[in-house]
Amino acid sequence: MIYLDNAATTQVSEAVLNEMLPFFREIYGNPSAIYDFAGEGKRAVDAARKQAADLIGANPEEIYFTGGGSESDNWALKAAAEAYASKGKHIITSKIEHHAILHTCEYLEKLGCEVTYLDVDEDGKISLEALKKAIRPDTILISIMTANNEIGTIEPIAEIGRIAHENGILFHTDAVQAYGHIPIDVEKMHIDMLSASGHKLNGPKGIGILYIRNGVKIRSFIHGGAQERSRRAGTSNVSGIVGFGKAAQIAKDTMETRNAQETAIRDHLIDRVLSEIPYARLNGHRTDRLPNNANFCFRFIEGESVLILLNQIGICASSGSACTSGSLDPSHVLLAIGLPHEVAHGSLRLTLSEDTTLEDIDFVVDSLKKIITKLRNMSPLYEDFVKNQK
Repeated sequence: MIYLDNAATTQVSEAVLNEMLPFFREIYGNPSAIYDFAGEGKRAVDAARKQAADLIGANPEEIYFTGGGSESDNWALKAAAEAYASKGKHIITSKIEHHAILHTCEYLEKLGCEVTYLDVDEDGKISLEALKKAIRPDTILISIMTANNEIGTIEPIAEIGRIAHENGILFHTDAVQAYGHIPIDVEKMHIDMLSASGHKLNGPKGIGILYIRNGVKIRSFIHGGAQERSRRAGTSNVSGIVGFGKAAQIAKDTMETRNAQETAIRDHLIDRVLSEIPYARLNGHRTDRLPNNANFCFRFIEGESVLILLNQIGICASSGSACTSGSLDPSHVLLAIGLPHEVAHGSLRLTLSEDTTLEDIDFVVDSLKKIITKLRNMSPLYEDFVKNQK
């Protein structure tokens, strides 16, 4: 099997798994209890909180553990809308956000909030000038993702944060796809809140974080106990938290070498596809993109057919976000960058890991060439196109 769907989820690394295992059966005490046995779990949670914070230049007390990226996004938007309602009800986001943001914004609109959805250019980047023009006296929150989960484009986060703070507006970023993959500094980038998820960086599923800058007035999201400094009730998922912390620490220690390796293999993939497969298009910015992301559209075919044929030879890929894999509609991200429906339907996302080799990629591209030729030979659209070309 060649696994190229790391944007959907990653394999838990052996080091992370080994760190987690004792907290299932040996150190199983509830860290909220006061006896000594529970103290081991509490110390492990505290250590993981620091590891999660160190990756983005935050303080440990600014890290809150959640059930994952979608929960963190929901918490950031809903709690900000509630806490700052007296100032205003206007939120700014983009048209290419993850659905955890877009659907939460739709929910908030039903409660009386107004949301501005910024356009993006053909590479998937927002316009800083358009952002400035969208700001109103009643704007309370700007939420723009750090890097897009489908096309990999990295947004100008530091500039967005600076604009937000110059106007006294909170800035949240969905960094689920970027955390642990590219350098992030919450101070230098003027970030007030940040969402991340463990399973995108070789950690376990079902665990995430919300970074909340000290001083930001955000209310509790889950009520009950006093966990997470009374902001997110519920018995701590100690094994998951420990796994998240270890994954964050490994990501921090290996980021530079891993990025260089993945970028070289990614560029080899992109170069081969664009030079050897006719009517292929790279989606997203050519260089300002995640090191492990390559997203293409192939004209005259359906992306789902490509996925099925790749799967038959042991290659795992996707056509976009795993959260919308059951949808028949083309990607909202691809439509937002200006692709027509018939082109957007032919999308393929290949996302690498540090274990992906050049040999893997060469096999994938060689297989893709055969698959796309086969599908186009079956396509009436391609047949008509060829006739018209003649």
